[in-house]
Amino acid sequence: MAEGFLSPLLEIAERAGKRIMEVYDTDFAVSEKADESPLTQADLRAHRVIVDGLQELTPDIPVLSEESAAIPWGERRHWERYWLVDPLDGTREFVKRNGEFTVNIALIEHHRPIAGVVHVPVTGVSYLGAEGAGAFRREAGGTREIHVQQPAEQPPRVVASRSHRGEAVDAWLARLGEHRIVSMGSSLKLCLIAEGAADAYPRLGPTSEWDTAAAHAVICAAGGAVVEAATGKPLRYNTKETLLNPWFIAYGDANRDWLLDRAA
Repeated sequence: MAEGFLSPLLEIAERAGKRIMEVYDTDFAVSEKADESPLTQADLRAHRVIVDGLQELTPDIPVLSEESAAIPWGERRHWERYWLVDPLDGTREFVKRNGEFTVNIALIEHHRPIAGVVHVPVTGVSYLGAEGAGAFRREAGGTREIHVQQPAEQPPRVVASRSHRGEAVDAWLARLGEHRIVSMGSSLKLCLIAEGAADAYPRLGPTSEWDTAAAHAVICAAGGAVVEAATGKPLRYNTKETLLNPWFIAYGDANRDWLLDRAA
């Protein structure tokens, strides 16, 4: 069962987080495009830890990572079950040193994320979720079950950038009406909804599948959903050659129309 993976996944994510922190805690200079930049080194160190851990855990399940995205569509299109990984999600947050970057590991089965772990190396907080097991927040003080907020708060709390959020999101917010903005980096945006600290996240711009899969599993296990903005259908994975997601909306309260007449 998917929930049986949560404990070993957490251990792997925490080990990867420690390798990231080895770089983050140094007085690094930022050179994002250089092959030997600290950011690249942090990515690659975490990638190696995760891939080695997953191959030991499940030798027969393939791994797709941001660092190994060159696996051809002709090969991965036949995968019914695979690991989808982002070793370090939140490049800007890493560079800004604001701590809002994560390690993301998800198990995808038949195009759906059925288990996921999102680990925050700086704080040690982790979000976990799996079908049939629920969703949880783990930190130094212990582990507690989390749920989306139902019904949504009034005015609803929307995860969106205060700047650079784009015309499509501005138009969506205008149709939504009164709201409050909640800011957060990386896949933690989705985790805010999973733990009931936000109500909706309209992502009307580009993301990759590894950016969302782990937190998507958590939010679904917490009672929420992530749907395509244009159709309202659940966001799916590994269905096409490109690894880019369509625009999507994540939400907790399913009784409210967050699509706003297909606002995207």
